[in-house]
Amino acid sequence: MVIHPHISFPDRAGKLQTEASRHPSARLQEAISLAQALDLEIVCSALINIKKIRSATLIGQGKVNEIVEIVRDLDAEVVIIDTPLSPAQQRNLERAWDVKVLDRTGLILEIFANRAETREGRLQVELAQLTYQKSRLVRSWTHLERQRGGFGFVGGPGETQIEADRRMIQERIISLSSDLNAVKRTRALHRSARAKVPYPIVALVGYTNAGKSSLFNQMTDAGATTKDMLFATLDPKMRRLKLPHGTNVILSDTVGFVSDLPTHLVAAFRATLEEVINADLIIHVRDITHPDTQAQALDVKQIMQSLFDERPSAPIIEVLNKIDLLTVDGRDKILVDGGHDNTIINQRIAISAITGEGTELLLEHIENSLATFTTLFEIELQADRGRDIHWIYENCEVLERQEGKDCSINLAVRVPLARVNQFHRRVGDLKN
Repeated sequence: MVIHPHISFPDRAGKLQTEASRHPSARLQEAISLAQALDLEIVCSALINIKKIRSATLIGQGKVNEIVEIVRDLDAEVVIIDTPLSPAQQRNLERAWDVKVLDRTGLILEIFANRAETREGRLQVELAQLTYQKSRLVRSWTHLERQRGGFGFVGGPGETQIEADRRMIQERIISLSSDLNAVKRTRALHRSARAKVPYPIVALVGYTNAGKSSLFNQMTDAGATTKDMLFATLDPKMRRLKLPHGTNVILSDTVGFVSDLPTHLVAAFRATLEEVINADLIIHVRDITHPDTQAQALDVKQIMQSLFDERPSAPIIEVLNKIDLLTVDGRDKILVDGGHDNTIINQRIAISAITGEGTELLLEHIENSLATFTTLFEIELQADRGRDIHWIYENCEVLERQEGKDCSINLAVRVPLARVNQFHRRVGDLKN
């Protein structure tokens, strides 16, 4: 059974205000799709309007009792609540309904655990799951008075079972974090190797099931997994792509975003998402046929803003996908409508990742954008400034290098606009 609690509350004038901009029925359908991604059979789905949040059960006691009857009549085994629940709310609802209760966070984590194929993906998901479970151990151990006694001469009460479990989880979290740091170092080495053949990185981002992998396949013939389901892609894929006038780039397909994405899941997948952070150009793929496409775009933008806390974000091209499902009038309308941030997004391009319509224009625009959003510099620096030379090779495209007789190095460097300020700071330091 899938339930979407639509939280609304009256303002001072008595008019109902809603907590979210997207339509409740679309949110319910997304929750159903998430459940189906776990191969769960949906026996019932419902929208519940909430005017006051109950700290114990989220919804009112009347609704709790009503759902008890539905669960019993349909013999449901799992109830999915499409919103984050506190540990106490989850525990109380499980007691009331006598079934397993999954909130939105737990459901997304289950999907990620089910889909992760690489060792890196499994490490990231396990870290996120343990972080989530650490605060919910009370659900498993209601006998908090149970203790492990002291040993021999130590005497006195030992640690409670929940304390022991929490300690073991914390130890595992530390171990996983260490393993993921190793993954991060490995990815840094890979980026360093790519810097020797400095192709710009173009990253595909977007809401889950927007068509990123289909577009990835259309442009690279990579054969990446494409399914009409949420989170079909978890592990990133990278392929070299030759643009119309011969420019080589690295195209990266990344995990899809979703509204209310668990923060610890974003943290766990940060090593993977660093490919987006370090991208020279970002392609934001949108499912333009989805009724909540504007809200989805806002969710993606907010997640990217949380990722780009280290440096300004790269330029973004907004791609409106699935136009093969629209009428001719519908295609014309979406290119005229607003709804995007002109300070970040350069242009809106309508495409169909399935038929290939519009992809040639997209490739040309990628090439033009990479040329537009880079600046050419010729600099001279001393060979003993190895740290700055290393940064230039890591973050810029070195077109030419000549060694001088006085231990100087002359470089012709193409610098992405997103890194120009950092480049100037380093070059300024070199000249001092």
